[in-house]
Amino acid sequence: MIALVRSVNAGALAEVPGMRRPSAIRKHPVDRIEVRDPGPKRGGLGSGVVGDEIGSRKHHGGETQAVYAVAREEIDWWAEQLDRELADGMFGENLTTTGLDVDAAEVGEQWRVGDTLLEVCGPRVPCATFAKHMAERRWVKRFAERGRTGAYLAVREAGSIATGDPIEVVHRPGHGLTVPMFFRAAMGDKDLAGVFLRAEVLPQVEHDWLASRQ
Repeated sequence: MIALVRSVNAGALAEVPGMRRPSAIRKHPVDRIEVRDPGPKRGGLGSGVVGDEIGSRKHHGGETQAVYAVAREEIDWWAEQLDRELADGMFGENLTTTGLDVDAAEVGEQWRVGDTLLEVCGPRVPCATFAKHMAERRWVKRFAERGRTGAYLAVREAGSIATGDPIEVVHRPGHGLTVPMFFRAAMGDKDLAGVFLRAEVLPQVEHDWLASRQ
């Protein structure tokens, strides 16, 4: 199966029931997005997607969280589990993909999408805003137990991405350290965290963050 962008999504700040601050977690499909490096996490531009808003730049956005991708196949799995329809963008993803196992990606893997070059940096860690948005009991725990979070991406070459663009994996590091493994390390698996830290495969900001949690 050819890996494709099924949907490109962006969002504006809106109220989330049960949360004090607005969020742009709910993304809506658009024809095309422009992506660029948003700069450092603190004080940067926020999202790497032009026109995509972020409620808390302290916890979201920045170079290693510039673009968020989720496989439509994974969203479909959750739709079946929850017995409800889940639209593209429902998980807050900028790219809804098909034909690509996003959660099998290695940290440092690079994708050519449209005329952009994106690099896999790590997992999405579920938060209270995500839980309130989904309105499902024990959502954070269930999502974490599943462990297939989709991938945050850095923008290595800026450009535009449109619905239907092919996704080509142009570089795979070969170290075998995948996004779900990084997620388990981030969630408290100290042995696995040690593997990541010794391998020095993470972007520096993610390496430092993981080291601070040990």
